[in-house]
Amino acid sequence: MATLVLDNGASTAKMGFSEEGVSILPNCQFRSRTARLKTFTANQIDEIKDPSGLYFILPFQKGYLVNWDVQRQVWDHLFGKEKYKVDFPETNIIITEPYFNFNSIQESMNEILFEEYQFQAVYRTNAGSLSAFKYFQENGSELSCLVVDSGYSFTHIVPYCKEKKMSEGICRINVGGKLLTNHLKELISYRQLHVMDETHVMNQVKEDVCYVSQDFYKDMEIAQLKGEANTLMRDYVLPDFSTIKKGFCKPQEEMVFSGKYKTSEQILRLANERFAVPEILFHPSDIGIQEMGIPEAIVHSVQSLPEEMHPHFYKNIVLTGGNSLLPGFRDRVYAEVRSLTPSEYDVSVTLPENPITYSWEGGKLLSENDDFMDMVVTRDDYEENGHCICEDKFDI
Repeated sequence: MATLVLDNGASTAKMGFSEEGVSILPNCQFRSRTARLKTFTANQIDEIKDPSGLYFILPFQKGYLVNWDVQRQVWDHLFGKEKYKVDFPETNIIITEPYFNFNSIQESMNEILFEEYQFQAVYRTNAGSLSAFKYFQENGSELSCLVVDSGYSFTHIVPYCKEKKMSEGICRINVGGKLLTNHLKELISYRQLHVMDETHVMNQVKEDVCYVSQDFYKDMEIAQLKGEANTLMRDYVLPDFSTIKKGFCKPQEEMVFSGKYKTSEQILRLANERFAVPEILFHPSDIGIQEMGIPEAIVHSVQSLPEEMHPHFYKNIVLTGGNSLLPGFRDRVYAEVRSLTPSEYDVSVTLPENPITYSWEGGKLLSENDDFMDMVVTRDDYEENGHCICEDKFDI
């Protein structure tokens, strides 16, 4: 029996059969400015000739799955003959959903998976639970870990003990990749060039040039220097989608510090934006969001748990989600958590090789586990007992 693992994120779906590899696909639909009437789904984004001014239609809003019509079309495309050719009655599915998901959303998901697609068996869980499962499998001697999942809509901090999540310690910070990209768009639009419609391009800029500063005020001083003394300045060449398909950073030696470039390329000059944008993850109050930053929230989460467990959590902090790929992220989290915790505790922060697919890999391991078939709800169970059997069986 094949098992399909689907980590259904708000920006990308990480998906694949457990015996095969994983692919990362956009979990949304697009309309381009030129072909207004045609809708592109998920990986069809590669077919769009001119992705400037892309219009995104997202199934998730504020981290929760609210637009089922879009989600259904994305799933139809991914499950269908274009991509995975899923044979539903012969397939089990492991699917993720956000923490504290609403009951109505869970019921709709059960209905769609069992009644519309008719999967043989379903296991619904949180992405962090799969990450924790993978971490415990790889570090057999550890009993607890703290999963920091910094994704598109939120950053969640979740303590796990013996593969059970401890709900009283879960923290959510309403800062994710979407907010960072939007903030970068606003800064650039205000300072240089109107890019409010260019979400896709600006997201690429963020991934290419932003980094987490280890010393914010020192970097701020360097960013204010003129000319070549400003070692943080980067010139980013924007794509024009005819000759330049993807934007890139100009090498240091080609940068022109005085006067204009001779070529006709469109250039964004970025200095303090490179580190001021990711700084929001550590100080959301910088832009008026009255919440804790990640290191404070980690400590707050651990403090809400029994004291004898504290050293175990500080020693097993795992970073997952797309934002943890920002250069310097792990080092900054480590430095700040270290300074906030008593010196007799060890602090260890692990950044997996691929933090985006880490929970998918956890799902793959789970599907190969001997106990897996006892955890799922089969279609027969569902038809007999309805939604309540899912509530009983899934630790959501």
